[in-house]
Amino acid sequence: MPEKTLLKASNISKSYSGVHALRDASFTLRSGEVHALVGENGAGKSTLIKIITGAVLQDDGEIVLNGEAITSNSPALSKSLGIAAIYQQPVLFPELTVAENIAIGRERLGAFGVIDWKERRNTAKALLERVGARIDTETIAAELSMPQQQLVEITRALGADAKVLIFDEPTASLSEEDTQNLFKVIRELRADGVGIIYISHRLEELPVIADRVTVLRDGRTIETLEMADVTTEQMIRLMVGRDLSAVFPKRQVERGEVIFELKNFGSRSAGIRGIDLAVRAGEIVGVSGLIGAGRTELAKTIFGLEAPDEGEILIKGRAIHIGHPSEAIEYGIAYLPEDRRKHGVVLDFPISANITLASLKKLSGFAGLNFRFGKEKEIAADYTRRLGVKTPAIFNAVSTLSGGNQQKVALSRWLMTKPSVLILDEPTQGIDVGAKAEIHELMMELAEQGVAILMISSELPEVLGMSDRIAVMSGGTIVKIFDRADATQDKILSVALGHLESAATR
Repeated sequence: MPEKTLLKASNISKSYSGVHALRDASFTLRSGEVHALVGENGAGKSTLIKIITGAVLQDDGEIVLNGEAITSNSPALSKSLGIAAIYQQPVLFPELTVAENIAIGRERLGAFGVIDWKERRNTAKALLERVGARIDTETIAAELSMPQQQLVEITRALGADAKVLIFDEPTASLSEEDTQNLFKVIRELRADGVGIIYISHRLEELPVIADRVTVLRDGRTIETLEMADVTTEQMIRLMVGRDLSAVFPKRQVERGEVIFELKNFGSRSAGIRGIDLAVRAGEIVGVSGLIGAGRTELAKTIFGLEAPDEGEILIKGRAIHIGHPSEAIEYGIAYLPEDRRKHGVVLDFPISANITLASLKKLSGFAGLNFRFGKEKEIAADYTRRLGVKTPAIFNAVSTLSGGNQQKVALSRWLMTKPSVLILDEPTQGIDVGAKAEIHELMMELAEQGVAILMISSELPEVLGMSDRIAVMSGGTIVKIFDRADATQDKILSVALGHLESAATR
């Protein structure tokens, strides 16, 4: 393990309007190390990173880089010192080429301000090769996939001679293959002596990539541990003071009649076919599978966002036709989509308007007139209280909320429709472990009320921890359904990868 201290943050404090974001927090990064930084939303991770990158100045404490104290920090200064951050949503100029994006902030103009285009392309190509990226330097950034955009961001940071790289939720929207490719790049950077701060809510990936982990809680540094010496359960306990069982509060619920059923269901346009599945009242059926298996496409087709062209949907034994989401809502089906910021909530709308958006008829008079704003306020206040949405006021924009609280607002909207079938697509993606526990507890309460729940998730611990049965998809269809007692991670992955015989005999 490298012993040279690259970056040291000592006794950092920061307050906003009297509220402590950080209290004497400390963090040390060694050269050639991947150091995970974990904690719930509000624990102080973002504030600490903003202070390290110069976006925010601390009230007290000291930042030291390579033995030299950084005073009067700023984004420009931290960048010049070799500190760079790679965020979950890459910040590239979409209309510029890859080479142009890499050159920004790094390249010096030649005589008379002339750009050496050949040198620019050659430099970009060499930097891209260093991180193993097979990307044409003349590709427009807007045409890149998310993993490619992240690689360009990393390449740009290396071109600026970054010594400290901060990764903020880098795998939240990546497939398993892309995640492994990113890990390969991170290991190569570590071998080159780059110090890496790695922030992620996916605790299960930390033992794979991190050397040490520091836990923040309520703005304070709780503990720094060698990654090899700590388990996921111990990290959760340090982060939130709860055991792992509290994150997956699965309880036995007596299952009722079949509420929702698919028979030979499919859609050529959505790439799904031959789906047979039934969900009972009070049952949580998990849907697992690799990226591209058709899980989200199945949810969209059920909800009327894609057109089915084979099979049937039945509600309580009666065949129905859904050609539009409004019809799905009328039949008691609710759908919480995967990308909450794009499809789950309207970021610029207030919390109150988001909560009532799917139930406007209930708040309007004849012909949609005389909207009852007082009733909307009453309902929104009730749901924010019941779901524990943390906000100073229900009239604040949803964009001001944390990811977990945005998810609660999105869920509130559908709970207000009183659904009998609830489809949840990645319900806890990108939210902290405390918020996950709260969402899972809400799921259990809904199941106990008789709601039939279809939960799509890429996180196998969540699928195993919350499901009564698990449907595994591959190639656009369900290839096997496991009972809870028979399911393991190995079996699910084996089936998802197409190894049906080996999975069946385990």
